[in-house]
Amino acid sequence: MIVPPFIMGGLVQINMYFFKYLQHIVPLFIFTIIFSDVKSQTPGLYTYQELSHLYYAKQNDSIKKNWICPKLYKEKETQKKYSEIWQDRLSFISNAINTKDFVYEKDIYNYLSQIVTDIITANPNTITKAPLILLDRSSSVNAYAIGGNILAVNLGLVEFASTREELALVIAHELSHNILNHADNSIKERAELLTSDEYKATLNSVLDSKYERLTRLKKALQGYSFSRSKHNRYHEADADSLAVVLLKNSKISFDAKYFLRLDSADIQYKKTLKNPVKTYFEKYSLSVEDWWTQKKSKGLSTKSYNFKDTASIQDSLKTHPECKERYIKNLLLSDGGKTTPIPQIIKDKTKKIIIWNMFDNQNLTACLYEILLEKDKGNTDVWYDFMFHNIFNGLYYSDKQLNRFNAINVKPKEYISKDYYELQNMLEQMPKENLEQFAKKLKEGSFWQGMPSDAKALKTLMNTIAFAEESSDKIENNAAKEFIANFPNSMYCEFADHFKKK
Repeated sequence: MIVPPFIMGGLVQINMYFFKYLQHIVPLFIFTIIFSDVKSQTPGLYTYQELSHLYYAKQNDSIKKNWICPKLYKEKETQKKYSEIWQDRLSFISNAINTKDFVYEKDIYNYLSQIVTDIITANPNTITKAPLILLDRSSSVNAYAIGGNILAVNLGLVEFASTREELALVIAHELSHNILNHADNSIKERAELLTSDEYKATLNSVLDSKYERLTRLKKALQGYSFSRSKHNRYHEADADSLAVVLLKNSKISFDAKYFLRLDSADIQYKKTLKNPVKTYFEKYSLSVEDWWTQKKSKGLSTKSYNFKDTASIQDSLKTHPECKERYIKNLLLSDGGKTTPIPQIIKDKTKKIIIWNMFDNQNLTACLYEILLEKDKGNTDVWYDFMFHNIFNGLYYSDKQLNRFNAINVKPKEYISKDYYELQNMLEQMPKENLEQFAKKLKEGSFWQGMPSDAKALKTLMNTIAFAEESSDKIENNAAKEFIANFPNSMYCEFADHFKKK
């Protein structure tokens, strides 16, 4: 999920989606485990009714009713711009709830809620009301303060964090943004900037020029972006300082090294595999041709592309030096207290929800890569074999719909490892007949014996859709409705929704 600029988030600052939010001129701040040998799948992730469009329907209605934009400015233009940005924020959170970006999973929610409760209990004069906590299903290592006493925590952060204390630092940081009204103040500041004479003069000078308008516009906006970025870095520093106080009062251990580790969170696709890509398919008796993994360009192989190792914390710090500055600033506040590992059941559930969300959003290469990384950890849970099947079945269906490229979700080389690049090439280049063979062979895998009834029914649904001799909306609609009627509480109803006609 894209987090817009009016939301305060994270300990790592990244200026993203620049042109999408060009008019706001504010950088986007986002806060961008080892499994034991698990023999059986984790029981009960969540029900369909715990997806946010249903579970948080009342809260969504309350937000839309009570978030009324105040009248702060006498100048009509500034007030109008302020109201527009305010409405953008309201639309963002409402749409995110309606599109199932959030989920209520009892164990994960209770774990995070207890951290929040511990902080609130120890700081009653600073935090007078518990926030609405939302679990964002995104794999990004992030948490963000929306304002209006709402706190969102990405499951990617829960997966990445190694200890309860590390999670508590991020949560305290985001609580601090809400306490200090940073999100609301950011809206005010942006409205004032966008209606200022200085801003208008800069844009007019660019528009009046005859040459290199785009280049000049970029430079002008970069200037505004830098000044706004610097201002928001003050916000981040303020949130850091208050967060440490909240943790100290709560008797929760703080270590400034967390800033350094969190700065390495942007390397999720830089992880390498223990074995060549093709070997992971041998377990399923699937044969991978070497040429599938080698990208061809104008008749020349690019298999020798130089993948630089940027997976280290030191390399990451070169692109995010502010985290090193935060580490130095807070180093003396480190207390060397004890740390508590995050329970394995929380890790297990988090990983599975992330993988399912990737699959349902047709981010299939990333989904499959996560599964291969689990195989490297020795994870033998048959649920991952089940998802292996779903990926190739889904990819085969996407190929029939002439949508294979989008389902693969191709990522630039500079953001991925050599192994990820080879897997991405494989999914893109393997012939259609081999893709069909993979899907059919996985349908007969022995791992199905260990799967629950709703998973087996999902296999039937997927195969009906993918291998119907004459694909039609009617066939898809009937198959989807049958699944939902038989398993109305299954989390897999989310997939069936895509094929059910209203």
